[in-house]
Order: sequence, then C-alpha cells, then structure tokens
Amino acid sequence: MNIEVWSDFVCPFCYIGKRRLELALEQFPNKEDVTVAYKSYELDPNAEENPGKSIHELLAAKYGMSVEKAKKSNEEMGKQAAELGLIYHFDSMKHTNTFDAHRVAQYAKDKGKGNQVTERLLKAYFTDSELISNHDTLARLAGEAGLNQEDVRAMLETDDYKRHVRADEQEAGQLGVEGVPFFVFNNKYGVSGAQPQEVFLEVLEKVWEEERSEPALQSLTPKKSKTTYCTDEGCEVVEED
Repeated sequence: MNIEVWSDFVCPFCYIGKRRLELALEQFPNKEDVTVAYKSYELDPNAEENPGKSIHELLAAKYGMSVEKAKKSNEEMGKQAAELGLIYHFDSMKHTNTFDAHRVAQYAKDKGKGNQVTERLLKAYFTDSELISNHDTLARLAGEAGLNQEDVRAMLETDDYKRHVRADEQEAGQLGVEGVPFFVFNNKYGVSGAQPQEVFLEVLEKVWEEERSEPALQSLTPKKSKTTYCTDEGCEVVEED
C-alpha cells in the first residue's frame, strides 16, 4: 500500500496528523507492506523569510483578534500535540517561507532520506524554534537526518528541485486539495485533515481489503466528524456534515 501525504512544515495539524498516522500504522498488521511519502504544499507561498513578529502576533493580525486570544488558540492546539508527545513552543516559533525547506525535502527523497528530513524539519520548526528558511540551518538539519551538509548547501544555491515542489503543488490542485494535511491511499482514497488514530486505522484496513477496487479517488473522511486541517486562511476544527 502506498500513502502520499501533502503537508507543510509550518502547519501544526500536519505534524499532528503525521504522528497519528504513524501510531495507526503501528497497530496495522500489514505495516511492513506500507510505504509513506511526503509531498510539498505551501500554505503561504508569499510568506516572508523573517517577518519579525511572533506567531501570536501574526495570527492576531490575520484574523483581527487580540494577541491574547491568539495565544489561547495556539495553547489549545499545543495540547492536542502534547497528547501525542509533540512539544510546540509557540512563543519562540519563527514563522517563515517554506519553499527552500520543501526543496531540501525533495532532494532528501531522491537520496532515500525524505521521511527522516521531513520529521527533522517539523521538529525544528515546532519544537526547536529554528528558522527553516535559512540555508545554513537547512543544511545542518539535513545533516542531522543523514545527508551530507555541504551537498545540501550547494544544492540550495541552485534552482534544483524547484520544479519538484511545483509539481507536487500542481498535483494537489488537480486532486482538489484545499488544505493540509491531505492523505492519499493507493492513488484512490483521500482523507482530509489530522484525523484521529482510530480513523486512520479504519482507513488502512478498508484500503487493504479493497485495493483492487476502481482507481477513482474516493473520500474516506468520516461524516459528522471533527476535521482538523490548515489552509492558506489558517488552521481550524470543522464539524463535517
């Protein structure tokens, strides 16, 4: 079974969804026959590399709310992450443009280290408060995930892997992806949002049983459930009809 995941490194629900999927896979009897690949998606392609504001201030300005209300919203999201063992340091996060981080992830995928680099970049942003648009930082983080730092730094000075990022984003558009995380199972079944672990397990079992069904993409996002995802408008919890 093949799973493709569209996500962004500054998307809090993407890290949560990644971990919930991984926990579901630990319970899945056929996990050794499952491959997971992460695809590029920019929530804000026009984001500044260093906006000079806290994540609370950026959120408050975007939605016309007070900084205190933004802090409370982020605290609630942090609690969801903490339930999975993820630590979100909103007070010191460095919001930034993620295009070059996606280029590094694409390069890593070619070197067989895509998933390791994806995990390292997510942790770097949410937990370690790293500036993941800085080339030296990206090279160091990639090195920590098993790549050659100098090769990564040299790649970043070129236009390499830009088209790979754009190809993933174009594919997302063709699939009708409007927010991330977005999961595609065997090129046929789509699941939107950081669904609960038990939902991912149900999907894994269903897809395993029906992997010979028609190849049209079908939505397995459960009805009347809370869907948690991020769009370029922000992150939210939505009650599905």
